[in-house]
Amino acid sequence: MITFTKSMLKGAVAASAMMAGTMASAETLTMSSWVPPTHFVHTDFLVPFTEKVAEATEGRVTVTILPAPLASPPQHWELARNGVADITWGNFTYEPERFVSMWFAEFPNAGTHAEAQSRALWRTYEAHLAGNAAFEGVKMLAVGMFGGGQLHHGSKTVTAPEDLANVKFRMGGPIQEKLLSSLGAVPVAAPATKAYEMLESGVIDGSLHTMESVVNFRLEDSLEHHTIFPNGFYDATFFVIMNGAKWDGLSDQDKAAIEGIIGEELSAAWGKNFDLQNPAAIEKLGAAGHEIVDASPELIAAVDTIYDTMVADWVDAAKAAGVADPQAMLRFYNDTYKSLAPQSAVPVSQ
Repeated sequence: MITFTKSMLKGAVAASAMMAGTMASAETLTMSSWVPPTHFVHTDFLVPFTEKVAEATEGRVTVTILPAPLASPPQHWELARNGVADITWGNFTYEPERFVSMWFAEFPNAGTHAEAQSRALWRTYEAHLAGNAAFEGVKMLAVGMFGGGQLHHGSKTVTAPEDLANVKFRMGGPIQEKLLSSLGAVPVAAPATKAYEMLESGVIDGSLHTMESVVNFRLEDSLEHHTIFPNGFYDATFFVIMNGAKWDGLSDQDKAAIEGIIGEELSAAWGKNFDLQNPAAIEKLGAAGHEIVDASPELIAAVDTIYDTMVADWVDAAKAAGVADPQAMLRFYNDTYKSLAPQSAVPVSQ
């Protein structure tokens, strides 16, 4: 028979209370993701993030990636804002009217070093956009860019402006639409996840992607001609967010722990992955016999002219969307990117 002393009993009660308190404070967060579990965003970015959350909070907060997305890619901001999922990631481009303020980072010539871009975008968000009404209701965990999107065609070389006349390209947002239509091409709006079936059915002739996206969305048999713009033909902006009320409900200890692994650090991790993936994709596609060519000076000049018009039009739209000084914000991003780019990975065009 086991006899407990009074001190042993007090110790057992205290330990039980501590365990109960720990169990009560444990939090499991759900994440909805819309890429397949084999995609590098899942394996190399999202999964490590969930592991870091558990490690930083000593297991008090865990993140479970759901086995299937709860909605289409354009709906993932609302999933988190409304608390249907606790954490989501997605593309600002898919809700262009809500995120007019972000258009500046999707213009041509935004850069080809994704880590530097993503760090610069995070700093720009903190300095100029954190209080903007478009971002209310969520906790911003990270923002990111992908190192310059390029032109891809299924059957012909595209180097000069006249090569784009009446060519149907899949694209994802208003910046890409403006670029294509101004160059005489026919823009067809759809998420990147729809590109394969649209190419196979002949709905489109080509598609806008990063080089890695051609490989990771398994489009290499459908897109064999690639046109490279040295500073990017366009870009896309991404978010990782958490429901605001769910964030507020975490303990101060856990919020402080998670703050240490999000923000610029998580944004940089996003960009680093693209800086690894894009050159690897160029090597793989080149080895497979794909045609990879530089845009002609005439095509680059045509895009630069469109860029100037885009910026002028965006300034007015951004002011209407609550940005106090859009030109200053654009300068801030560009200057920050340029200061960071030499320290980043190899550009996509090399």
